Amino acid sequence: MDARSRLESDRRTTLARLALLQRDVAAIIAASEGSNADDEHDPEGATIAFERSQATSLVQQAERHLTEIDAALARLDDGTYGVCEVCGAPIPAPRLSARPVARTCVTCG
Repeated sequence: MDARSRLESDRRTTLARLALLQRDVAAIIAASEGSNADDEHDPEGATIAFERSQATSLVQQAERHLTEIDAALARLDDGTYGVCEVCGAPIPAPRLSARPVARTCVTCG
């Protein structure tokens, strides 16, 4: 599979995961809206706050990854994909295979 196909596949997967995570966050928020739970003093409140925080963090992580994928696709379009942004050397194929959104070579990364 070439780089563009891998990145586009990863983008579709990330968008699907992001949609699920956003639904999870919305469900957690909706479930806690009608509750009188005091996150600070209710033993279950800490769990609700933790779940909300964890789900929100996962959404942010997926959004950052989506941004990285889009940047890698832009580098493919402008011919700079696979070139280290720090030293200008080619990024080794094994690194790009393992991390298709890589911006730097192993030495600079």
